[in-house]
Amino acid sequence: METRERFGSRLGFVLVSAGCAIGLGNVWKFPYMAGKYGGAAFILIYLFFLLIIGLPILICEFSLGRNSQRSIATAFAKLEPEGTNWHKLKSFGMAGNYLLVMFYSMVGGWMLNYCFQLAKGDYVGASSAKISEGFTQMLSSPGTLFFWTILAIVISFGVCCIGVQKGVERVTKIMMLCLLVLIVILAINSIMLPGAKEGIRFYLVPDFGKIHSMGWGNVIFAAMSQAFFTLSIGMGGMAIFGSYLEKDRSLAGESLQVLVLDTFVALMAGLIVIPACFAYHIEPTAGPSLIFIALPNIFARMPGGQIWGFLFFLFLSFAALSTIIGVFENIVSFGVDLKGWSRKKSVGINMAAVTVLSIPCILGFNLLSFIEPLGTGTNLMDLEDFLVSSNVLPLGSVIFLLFCTHKNGWGWDNFIKETNAGKGLKFPTWIRFYMTNILPLIVVVIYIKGYYDLFKNQGSVLFLFWMSVAFLILGFIFSTISSRKREKRLCQT
Repeated sequence: METRERFGSRLGFVLVSAGCAIGLGNVWKFPYMAGKYGGAAFILIYLFFLLIIGLPILICEFSLGRNSQRSIATAFAKLEPEGTNWHKLKSFGMAGNYLLVMFYSMVGGWMLNYCFQLAKGDYVGASSAKISEGFTQMLSSPGTLFFWTILAIVISFGVCCIGVQKGVERVTKIMMLCLLVLIVILAINSIMLPGAKEGIRFYLVPDFGKIHSMGWGNVIFAAMSQAFFTLSIGMGGMAIFGSYLEKDRSLAGESLQVLVLDTFVALMAGLIVIPACFAYHIEPTAGPSLIFIALPNIFARMPGGQIWGFLFFLFLSFAALSTIIGVFENIVSFGVDLKGWSRKKSVGINMAAVTVLSIPCILGFNLLSFIEPLGTGTNLMDLEDFLVSSNVLPLGSVIFLLFCTHKNGWGWDNFIKETNAGKGLKFPTWIRFYMTNILPLIVVVIYIKGYYDLFKNQGSVLFLFWMSVAFLILGFIFSTISSRKREKRLCQT
């Protein structure tokens, strides 16, 4: 097995980890949710839950990775107490990484395609019909989608092939620094647009009346869910970066820096999107239509729109590729840790595997569009996203939390010792009860509520079926975790 590499600097660790966490959801989901649920009031609630939900789970992942010096493929097996079955649950995180890149590689290809088109000036002065038609044509062409998806895959795996320091760290640092510069430039341009003041007010001035009308419970749960999902915790993506980290700094301080950077990008994305939408009288709706239809319409009418559009999609390309590279690095490490492959062998095998696995999602928008796995109007990408966002991330987070805090797992004492090793901010020990007993329940509620919201309007039979699936999965996880205790009781009997 190859000697494990290390990050060359703290900045590299923070930027690579943040790059993996910062994704397109920061750009098209967060601004929409902030506007929908009361602007600054929602943001304050979101920040609160980011600290009490996202940060502890993020620290768990980093701690597990740094202590084991392994990816999740073998980390549980190395740290679990003898006779326990935590290692059997590694498949959740491993499957999640493959499922994510099955569709996210394609979405990264979308960004590269639009970056190229904006650079050429394809949408300068274009009508709304032409812009909308361009997005539809891209999705209906398997060849176009395949080409740009392959390009994103080759670029990202190529970076991983070079190595941790010379490849992943160096390239991601450059992309992230460029991303941060671009996002500031784009935000300044957006807030300077005529008519942008209304958008700034809509985004930054608390509207407690809107929260009251929508229901405090709905707003709080929306903020809680966004805080949980924004960091992409639960599938071991952060554990692998922890395994490349030295023990000279405590993990609470490093995790907080990653969290702050992720939040900064989300907040700045809102300052790009919402004022621009208000300036050109376009409703800031969520989803791909905002990025690929509404915003290109703005750039088509904006002075210097070709340049601003190109810079915006360049920024999105960096955000997408930094995530893909981070997930690919985790996937490459599976082969290295589990099979003992060289880095180059793992890259080659996985590049071929991911390419093949991406084909169903590509065809799901055209040749296989008749497949609607989650109901009318859905496609294979929706299914893959559902499996990752609504299953792997919350379930994986519960597993990390229980493993790091319970005696049947790695245990609190080992976790807090690893977390607080080195200089810097120390993680408080008084939070133990909350992390052991309360936070796992919060994540389980988020998991069940996600199923409920998705299937509540699909008829009683489908609703009962999918809710039963959710509880069966939870039952399987908890029975696997507690199997050692049951075996002991049987022996005593």
